[in-house]
Amino acid sequence: MTELLFFPAVVVIAGAFILPLLNQRLRPAAFMLFPLAALVIIWMLPENHSLQVSFTGYDLIPLQTDSLSKIFGTIFALIAVIGGIYAYHNKELGQQTSALVYGGSAIGVAFAGDFFTLIVFWELMAVSSTYLVWARRTETAHRSGMRYLLVHAFGGVILMSGVLMHLNETGSLLITAIPESFSLSSMLILLGIGINAAIPPLHAWLTDAYPNATITGAVFMCAFTTKAAVYVLLRIFPGWEILIWLGVIMALYGVIYAILANDIRVILAYSIISQIGYMVTAAGIGTEMALNGAAVHAFSHILYKSLLFMAAGAVIYSTGKSKLTELGGLAGRMKAVLFLYLIGALSISGFPFFNGFISKSVIIDAAGTSHYETAALLLILTSAGTFLYTGLKLPYFTWFDKQKSEITVRPLPKNMLVAMGAAAFFCTLFGIFPSLLYRHLPYPIEYDPYSVYHLVEVTQLMIFTFLAFWMFRKKLLPKSKIALDTDWFYRKPAPFFSKAFVSYTDNFFGRAENMVNSSVQMVTGKFVNPTEWLNPFSKTAPDARTYTPTLNVLMAFVLLAFVVLGIFTVL
Repeated sequence: MTELLFFPAVVVIAGAFILPLLNQRLRPAAFMLFPLAALVIIWMLPENHSLQVSFTGYDLIPLQTDSLSKIFGTIFALIAVIGGIYAYHNKELGQQTSALVYGGSAIGVAFAGDFFTLIVFWELMAVSSTYLVWARRTETAHRSGMRYLLVHAFGGVILMSGVLMHLNETGSLLITAIPESFSLSSMLILLGIGINAAIPPLHAWLTDAYPNATITGAVFMCAFTTKAAVYVLLRIFPGWEILIWLGVIMALYGVIYAILANDIRVILAYSIISQIGYMVTAAGIGTEMALNGAAVHAFSHILYKSLLFMAAGAVIYSTGKSKLTELGGLAGRMKAVLFLYLIGALSISGFPFFNGFISKSVIIDAAGTSHYETAALLLILTSAGTFLYTGLKLPYFTWFDKQKSEITVRPLPKNMLVAMGAAAFFCTLFGIFPSLLYRHLPYPIEYDPYSVYHLVEVTQLMIFTFLAFWMFRKKLLPKSKIALDTDWFYRKPAPFFSKAFVSYTDNFFGRAENMVNSSVQMVTGKFVNPTEWLNPFSKTAPDARTYTPTLNVLMAFVLLAFVVLGIFTVL
C-alpha cells in the first residue's frame, strides 16, 4: 500500500491539501512542484506494471501502466505544470486547489485499471472542475457551473449503472475492451463516457461552461475532461464502428458552429468538439494505426488547444472583451500574443512543422487504409474548416480588422507569456521532430508525415482555404447573435419545470409546514394545563391557568400509558 503514496495522481491531489498550509507568496511556485513530481514518477514507473489491491472481495488495480496510460499521464502532468505557470499571478487558493485535484484526477483516470478507481477519479474531475467555472463569480458563470455539475452528475450515474450491470454479468471490475455488442450495460457505459467526450447531442455543457470559466481555469478545463474520456474510449471501445460516424459528425458539427460563433472562447470550445471527433473516429476504426493516431492527436491537441485558450485568455485579461464584434486592431498592441496564438492556430490546422500536422494525418491515413474513404475525405474537409475559423477568422477579426469599439489594453503578467511560449515550443518541437513522440506510442509505427504527397495535399488545402476566406471575408463578418444549439431543449422548458418542481413544490411544503406548526401550537396550548380541560370546575379557581401538575402526576399519566400498552400487548 505504501506504493500508493507515490501514485502520480495521489501526489498531485495531495498538493491540494498542502497548499493551504503554505504562505500565499509560495503557493504559485509550490503548485507546479506537484505535477512536476508526478511527471518524474510517471517516467520512473516500469512498463506493464500494475498494483493490485483487494477491496470488499473484489480485485482492484488502481495503478496500471503501459504505453497508452503513460503518454496520456505525461501530457496531463505536463499541461498542469504549464497551466501553473500561466496562473502564477493568480493567488486564489480555491482555484489552485481545484486545479490540482482536477489534474490529479485526470492522471488517476489514465492509470486506472478497474472501474471503481475510474469512477472515483471521474467524479472528482467533475466536482473540482465545477469550481473553476463558479470562481468567475458572475451570475452567468454560476448558472453555467450548475448546469455543468448536473450534466456530469447525470453522466456519472449512467456510467455507474452500466458498470454495476457489467459487474453483474462478468463478476469483475477490471477494465478490459468490451466486444462490440449493444447490450444495455455496454450502451450505458458508452453513454456515460460519451457525455464527458462531448459527443453531440451530449455536448452543450462544454460550449456553455468553458467560455464562462475563469481565464486560468479554462486552460485546465480544455485539457482534461474530454481527453480523459477519449482515453477511456480507447481502452474499452476500440473497433466499435458506430464511433467512426459519431466522430465524423462531431468533427463537422464543431466546425459549423465554430464558424457561426462570435465569442472567441466559444469558437475554441466548438473547436474542441471538432478535434475530439478525430479521436473518436480513430477509436471506432480500432486498428493499431488508428489507436496510435488517437493517442498522438490527443497529446498534440492538449498542447495547441491550451495555447489557444491561453491566448484567448490573454486577450480577455488585457481588454476585458471576448467577442469578435467588440475586438479588432490589436496586432500592434499585442504582438507577442498574436505570434504565439498563430503557432497554436497553425498547429490545430495541421500546418507543416507543427504538431497537428504529424498527428491529425495519422488518423486520416488510418481511415483510408481501413477503407473508410468517406470518413477520411470528410476529416480532410474538416481540416480546411479548422484553418478557416481558427487560423483565419478568429485572428483576422481580433487582431487585424479595424477596431470596432474603444479598447484599453493593459499589460499582461509575464508568466502568461512564458506559459504560452512553453506550449508553443512543444507544438513546434514535436512538429519538426515527430519521432520524439512516435517512439512512445502504444504500437510500433512506420509513418512519414513529411511525404511529398502529404505536403502537397496540405499546402493546396491551406492555399485554397485562405483564398476562399479572403474572397468571402465580408460574408463571414461576426454577428452579435446566438446560434441555437441542443441546449435549447433544456433551456427553453427550464422556467416551466422550475415552477412545477421547485416553486410550486416549495409553496406546497411551506403551507404544509405552516399548518403543522399551527396545529402543534394549538395542541401544546391545550396541554399547558391538562387539569383545566380534564376538570371543568377547575376553571373557577383563580390560579387555574397558571397551575402546573406536579411531577408525580405526570409520571402517573406515563405509567398509566405503559400499563394500557402492556395490557393490549398481552391480549
